[in-house]
Amino acid sequence: MTDWKQLGFSYIRTDYRFISYYKNGEWDEGQLITDNVLHISEGSTALHYGQQCFEGMKAYRRADGQINLFRPYENAKRMKKSCERLVMPPYPEEKFIEAVKKVVLANEKWVPPYESRSTLYIRPFMIGVGDNLGIHASDEYIFSIIVMPVGSYFKNGLYPSNFYVTEYDRAAPRGTGASKVGGNYASGLLPGKEAKSRNFADCVYLDPETHTKIEEVGAANFFGITHDNEFLTPKSPSILNSITRRSLLWLAENRLNLSVREGDVFIDQIDQFKEAGACGTAAVVSPIGGLQVGDHFHVFYSEEVVGPVTKRLYNELTGIQFGDIDAPEGWMMTLNS
Repeated sequence: MTDWKQLGFSYIRTDYRFISYYKNGEWDEGQLITDNVLHISEGSTALHYGQQCFEGMKAYRRADGQINLFRPYENAKRMKKSCERLVMPPYPEEKFIEAVKKVVLANEKWVPPYESRSTLYIRPFMIGVGDNLGIHASDEYIFSIIVMPVGSYFKNGLYPSNFYVTEYDRAAPRGTGASKVGGNYASGLLPGKEAKSRNFADCVYLDPETHTKIEEVGAANFFGITHDNEFLTPKSPSILNSITRRSLLWLAENRLNLSVREGDVFIDQIDQFKEAGACGTAAVVSPIGGLQVGDHFHVFYSEEVVGPVTKRLYNELTGIQFGDIDAPEGWMMTLNS
């Protein structure tokens, strides 16, 4: 790989991946392997009943050449909750961290250089496997971690993208919306395809109960900066508890001196925002230029220029992740090769 700055967000086969098997009530020690093909039973519950979950993380090359992980224990904790929601045996948190470190260091040559501002994406996942037929939790599971270098999730990067409000629901009110499970993303493929066919970057989902409040932006969380300089982001039991969003809440309050709030974001009150954006591990911070709501197209700060608060949040977050700015205690883990 030579032109790191031209990376998109797509699959690239790297050298090693980590895999561990659960059988007879316990996890094995796990190992690094080179085979990128999983061999599973045709009766696997992941195939028939969607018993699977995953996480999204990144490794960052610092200016001094060392490698950073951003809040990895938060990913371990969130995956544990997703596993419990789908009646799967959680992979122990400490072993999760050690496995992430092991697979990143084994693929160190794939971590993009500091100056590219690209990253190594880390995808831990768990699937139910084994010979099954009835609708019940499996007795066997695979936990694995794959990694690959990536660039920006949205093709525009840190440049405003336009979105539209879809009539589809992302998740049920008391379903699996707060868990990082594949079914939540499969249900978003059609509305996402429709958004792109209309020349939007993706769609915005409203709450499934009333269809009056913004919940998520495609596969990312929503945030807005009000004219009163308040950082406001939706609070709902059916959206993913984004680690990036929680980090931005802290940074907005403690580094940018903004007031912050998690609460209802009513779609008919979007004119309260002077800036808006999407955030997540893949998206990082992506400015929303305009939002199509029915027949009305609302522009936030600009369709061509990133708002100043959004830019400051992006610079603060990525500065911490790449090791250029001091991080809050416990946020960063530097790997020793």
